[in-house]
Amino acid sequence: MNMLIIKWWKKLSWTIKVWGSKNASLPIIAWALLIKWKVTLKNVPEIWDVFTFIDILKWIWAKIKFENNILEIDSTILNKSWFDLEKMKKIRVSILLLSPLLQRLWKISIPTPGWCNLGKRPVDSHLNWLKDIWYEYILDDDWISLEWETNPWDMIISAWLWVTSTENLIVANVLRDWKTTIKMSAIEPHVMNLIDFLRTAWANINIRYDHTIIVEWVESLKTDFEFEVVSDYIQSWTYMIMWALASKEYLDIENARLDDLFSFIEKLIEAWIKVENLWNDKVRIWRCNNIKPVSIQTNIFPWFPTDLQSPFAILMSMANGQSNIHEVLFEWRLNWLVELEKMWGHIANLNPHQAIIFGQTPLKWALVTSWDLRAWSAMVIAWLIANWETRITNVKYIYRWYENFVKTLKELWADIEELDSEE
Repeated sequence: MNMLIIKWWKKLSWTIKVWGSKNASLPIIAWALLIKWKVTLKNVPEIWDVFTFIDILKWIWAKIKFENNILEIDSTILNKSWFDLEKMKKIRVSILLLSPLLQRLWKISIPTPGWCNLGKRPVDSHLNWLKDIWYEYILDDDWISLEWETNPWDMIISAWLWVTSTENLIVANVLRDWKTTIKMSAIEPHVMNLIDFLRTAWANINIRYDHTIIVEWVESLKTDFEFEVVSDYIQSWTYMIMWALASKEYLDIENARLDDLFSFIEKLIEAWIKVENLWNDKVRIWRCNNIKPVSIQTNIFPWFPTDLQSPFAILMSMANGQSNIHEVLFEWRLNWLVELEKMWGHIANLNPHQAIIFGQTPLKWALVTSWDLRAWSAMVIAWLIANWETRITNVKYIYRWYENFVKTLKELWADIEELDSEE
């Protein structure tokens, strides 16, 4: 396992460009299998999860070409006879394949998805929703076996605001006869990007103000077209916090996804961070030496995102007072704060969902690890403002989400070194 060593001697400067969203790319790649020929996707991030997913799709005979962030997928011929179980267990992608493969093959057996450090995320809810539209399934410890036949009448289903469930239900009903109304749908930017992709493929999908998505039947989908994956608004948020704490004066971010940043930018402004809109989706974040304490409560989009809870905690550790974090969506997601305490951060964990951050505590050298995809980015920010040298293990998360992250920080004048071994 690799290790990162960060020695902070210079302040960050220059301009950074935000690349494609992982959360948008993986579902769109999976659901490109609905298209019975070729799809070209632009702005796909060159990260570990995407490469792993591509390897999985090659096992079912999809033809793939991927270079310079352009991904070509030809699924004219699919074979359902084999999946690489070990690869499927590495990332939670098999759940994304349920709907498109059943639309194409009618009967499949695929491995159950892998887990993540946020805990077990059962697939039963996904399967029960699919059962409502006449999917039949058998579930054991390692495999899900499914069959599908159409049911010719209108249906109303609730997705209970879960992102992947919303996405699976949309795709499962694009080619189903009659009309499907999905109540309490998630509306995160990557869900909207999936809908834009399907609309480009001639799907008939409408969205109402009350989190309702209506999918009308279409006879066939368009083939051989291009589509651009949305840039990663979560990356943009992470960089904004980084620049507010570690830039020399200010830093500019291109492809910032400002339309998706309202709740977060409001909190930055509340904390006295200067945010300057340079237009054309470009933003300038100014360094701040007098940060006001701010309390946050995570929630579903468009409210403050759970994925930004950990980076924001680093910002609040530099504030001139006490801040409060209320993590609503995931139990135990505040556990990563023990790593901040190793760096002399002053934290009080009240319960699995609430913590107090006591600000203006100088961070010190420490050997820390990353707990999940977001906690490691928080630790990177902590390293950049810590005294002397910081080392982090378990850096696999870097390659799962952020494209060329180490190279980018070096170009911004960070003193960062990657070792091949933790020894």
